[in-house]
Amino acid sequence: MADQETAGAAAPNVVAALTADGAELDAMIVGLDEAGWRTPTPAPGWTVAHQVAHLAATFKLAGLAAADPDTFQAVTSRLSPDFNANVDAALAGYLADPPPVLLSRWQEEKAFAEKALGAIPGDRIVPWLVRPLPASVLACAGMMELFGHGQDIADALGVRRTFTDRIRFLVGFAVRTWDFGYQARGLETPDAQLRFELTAPSGARWTFGPADSDQVVSGSAADFCLLVTRRRHVDDLDLSATGEVARHWLTIAQAYRGPAGEGRAPGQFAAHA
Repeated sequence: MADQETAGAAAPNVVAALTADGAELDAMIVGLDEAGWRTPTPAPGWTVAHQVAHLAATFKLAGLAAADPDTFQAVTSRLSPDFNANVDAALAGYLADPPPVLLSRWQEEKAFAEKALGAIPGDRIVPWLVRPLPASVLACAGMMELFGHGQDIADALGVRRTFTDRIRFLVGFAVRTWDFGYQARGLETPDAQLRFELTAPSGARWTFGPADSDQVVSGSAADFCLLVTRRRHVDDLDLSATGEVARHWLTIAQAYRGPAGEGRAPGQFAAHA
């Protein structure tokens, strides 16, 4: 689904945006005491430490995919068909560390991925967990991970986030992967083309998809990101849809592979950002 229209200046480099988002996440966790790391997050059973451990494991794989594809293939060839088992195994490798070590390891994995992705052309195809994809798209996937798990950390710590137009990379990624919600639920992807008309944090208008589509999703780009990472329920977001397919899509949207998870309940959060 191609981008049809963009307002404002050209978007910054995606790796630079990924790096900036990583720095914002670090600002929430640097200086946390042990109790802070053990704070429960909205993800059932996951503390702040679990969230950071997951990000560390994911960024390590992204760095390997970009810098050392052979080692990446060797590592991923040993993964179990059980998605949850793989997640648990990846977390275990980090959760055994005390918080200062976990923080250091996360920062090292993050820097490794940023350097590796920044060192190759954005259109170079690199291996990934389901199928190969361009390095720039993998960087966008990293931004999706930072957004979603960062929101869990922010909610746990009572931090109110301020989003920037860097989220355009995540919006574009979610549009590209609009069918993931169907796949996660074993549903047939409808033969339709969705139109997305979203308002950026800056007030710019971002549109994706054919202008003549009768299936339209519109509203806040930041809320769109909260929706596709399943960190807020659609009822609590400034989003609307026209057309049966678009209305249903709002209820199943997700920008990641694997099980949808429980998501968030309507009214679970008094405010979001």
